Amino acid sequence: MKATIHQSTLEIVQGDITRQETEAIGNAANAALAGGGGVDGAIHRAGGPSLMSELKANYKGCPTGSAVITGGGNLEAKYVIHAVGPRYSGSPKDPGFLSSAYRKSLELCTQNKIASVAFPSISTGIYGYPVEEASRLALKTVMDYLKDHPEIKLVRFVLFDSNTYQVYEEGLKELTKVQ
Repeated sequence: MKATIHQSTLEIVQGDITRQETEAIGNAANAALAGGGGVDGAIHRAGGPSLMSELKANYKGCPTGSAVITGGGNLEAKYVIHAVGPRYSGSPKDPGFLSSAYRKSLELCTQNKIASVAFPSISTGIYGYPVEEASRLALKTVMDYLKDHPEIKLVRFVLFDSNTYQVYEEGLKELTKVQ
């Protein structure tokens, strides 16, 4: 599913984030930037050891709600943006941290002249963020950013399973009606 947000395209697909041909892909990283399971593990396996080497050489970690950037290693994407979403706790701070992780990722795209980026559903795996809530926050954050940043031509959400895809699709339909 696709939607036009001002001069940009917002797209939702079901697939494998490691196989995207966008300039950058987002990674659901942990604060230690130590690799892990789920999306993080898949990206590190596909990208090869240069991703971890670059993280260790340039960063001492990354706070929740922020993001850092590395090269793409063996991936099709030239860059990986490692975003740290919150572990879901039900705290009133959770939405702000999740929204900030996406916004900081998009800011890195702007700073590095990256016109296309693919994101996974950050924090909804082992971090336990409810997909319905996380999808609305992610989509709204991206849509709000794209309104003022036409330099980003494509933001694609790449969802691993059909249930997550459906939730994001419903969210995008709702949010684009409101626009």
